[in-house]
Amino acid sequence: MKIVNPSFEILDAVDGAAMLRKIEAAARTCYKSEDKITADSAEAMVRNLIKRGHETPLEHEKISVRIICDRGVSHELVRHRIASYSQESTRYCNYSQGRFGGELAFIRPCFWEPGSDAYQVWENAMHKAENYYFALRCRGATPQEARAVLPNSLKTEIVVTMNLREWRHFFRLRAAPDAHPQMREIASAMLANFKERVPVVFDDLGELL
Repeated sequence: MKIVNPSFEILDAVDGAAMLRKIEAAARTCYKSEDKITADSAEAMVRNLIKRGHETPLEHEKISVRIICDRGVSHELVRHRIASYSQESTRYCNYSQGRFGGELAFIRPCFWEPGSDAYQVWENAMHKAENYYFALRCRGATPQEARAVLPNSLKTEIVVTMNLREWRHFFRLRAAPDAHPQMREIASAMLANFKERVPVVFDDLGELL
């Protein structure tokens, strides 16, 4: 058994300035004001779009992210409908194979300190889940049958693609103070990264960090 931290990887070569120029070009089509595009007009235009609530032009740009999280967090992720997902499948992944190291991986819960009584209870439960999973596999159960004993803490990988408007919606919900702690843990880290990569678009969400 191994215990890992949640993480993410941006899969696109994000050029924030180019994104803003494309968003501006799309938005100015609405007003037929393309003649007002200059070398440095995009930031002000996008800032004004967000201020006025005219966010549909943001849908012309997208970002794809590979997220490593637990299955419970992934269940919240996929509730965002305007997105595309490709997720590690417990039906088809045979964790008894060598490429998985012959062990299961679980995401470390951020709300219990390692060494605490609660953390020890959790860790013991993960050991038991792993033992039961492999016991079922040894008895001829297929991966999709043996997964019945796997917990929410099981590590999963999921590739998520959303347009920028939907990422804004995602962060408003999932980086908020009342979001699930493990969801907020990964969402806040992603929001900080997005703010660095893409000017203007996520600036007003900085209060969530």
